[in-house]
Amino acid sequence: MNRQDDLAAEGEPEKEFNPGIAARLPRKTVAGGALIRDEAGRILFLEPTYKPTLDIPGGIAEYDESPYDACCREVKEEIGLDLEIGRLLVVDWVPVLGVWTDALAFVFDGGTLDDSHLSALTPDPTEVRTHHFLTLPEATPNLRPSMTRRLTLALQALTHPTPVYANFGRTTFS
Repeated sequence: MNRQDDLAAEGEPEKEFNPGIAARLPRKTVAGGALIRDEAGRILFLEPTYKPTLDIPGGIAEYDESPYDACCREVKEEIGLDLEIGRLLVVDWVPVLGVWTDALAFVFDGGTLDDSHLSALTPDPTEVRTHHFLTLPEATPNLRPSMTRRLTLALQALTHPTPVYANFGRTTFS
């Protein structure tokens, strides 16, 4: 089934018990990123043109776009590769920070790039200054602490069958 069939199978949307309440509910930002590695196990980090810290390929979901679809779209836009994005590794809740609303950051397995992918990697110069393959400890001085925690969990999740839920990069479960 496709999305339209799934929506049709849901039937008529329920009516608001209190008219206008849906418009007053809080909104969260949702983002999807890909943990992409080279054959040495180093992570692909981007130097964005719009912020001072390193990031992984991915970005914010557009209206009515899933985090997975946002990840796939952003990877293709940012690095020019149409990769098969794998399973979910981490869902991390990020609190309000400055002008930014709270968010849910989804990290998916972007797989390992071989030489053919590496030669086809073409960062978008409007979004990406340059890219690096780094170990997490090498990248940490140029990451926000919460991103280091989130990526630590993502690396650990690669060897576990279930995704990890985190609050600002910290788990409360074992």
